[in-house]
Amino acid sequence: MTPVQAPAQNAPARTSIYVEGFSHKNPIPAACRIGPLVESGSVLGTDPATGAVASTMEAQCRFMLDNLRRIIEAAGGSTADVVKVTVWMKDRSQRPALNDPWLEMFPDPASRPARHAIHAPDLDMGKLIECSFTAYIS
Repeated sequence: MTPVQAPAQNAPARTSIYVEGFSHKNPIPAACRIGPLVESGSVLGTDPATGAVASTMEAQCRFMLDNLRRIIEAAGGSTADVVKVTVWMKDRSQRPALNDPWLEMFPDPASRPARHAIHAPDLDMGKLIECSFTAYIS
């Protein structure tokens, strides 16, 4: 059996990513970066000017993807670095509301992140959709 090695002394530090106009109620950052890897927390369809959840699915989708973009940029990357987006939707039949801004953000079919939509009927506080993402910033 091979012994487990301790992390190198110069291992990359964990960095919490915060974005103005986007926050969580709990004491967590919008995302965390270690080296080239970025993992987000829940990214909501909130208006960065008010912090309120938008009232329609279309508006929540646009705000959610804009918040994703702002978070990855705050981490030092761009939407081109996003590898996967996991989406929780109250009603998956409303995917077309997500597809339009998705195609605007990721227009090249040869360079889109993976996406997984999960039915989440218990989303609360007026949320119709939320996501999390993984990115690799090289």
